[in-house]
Amino acid sequence: MAKQRISTTTGAQPVGAYSQGLRAGDFVFVSGQGPLDPKTGKVVGNTIEEQTVRVLENIKAILEAGGATMADVVKVSAHLSDMSLFERYNRVYAGYFPDPKPTRTTVGSQLPGILVEIDAIAYVGKVA
Repeated sequence: MAKQRISTTTGAQPVGAYSQGLRAGDFVFVSGQGPLDPKTGKVVGNTIEEQTVRVLENIKAILEAGGATMADVVKVSAHLSDMSLFERYNRVYAGYFPDPKPTRTTVGSQLPGILVEIDAIAYVGKVA
């Protein structure tokens, strides 16, 4: 199965050796996104709410560039710098995904100067 690279200027640019996203068959994979401004590459926001919005907007832009939407997301993995931020993060997160919400794993992680990083997998094939 061939992989198709997904790239957009409306999502944060990679800061390492990875693609913003890949389409493989009926799936779109979005790399872990931090709260980076797509134009400046700088961290956006000081609060978990502000950073979560920026991260999810980056994911949304990459999904759209790959022909998917937030409604197509089936799996999310999230990393929080401090699990005490979970409730505040979760309130913002919940507003970005329609029901049924994607499956999700959320863990506490040591992050490089940010509060949250999220990756996503979307399914864009036919649902039986």
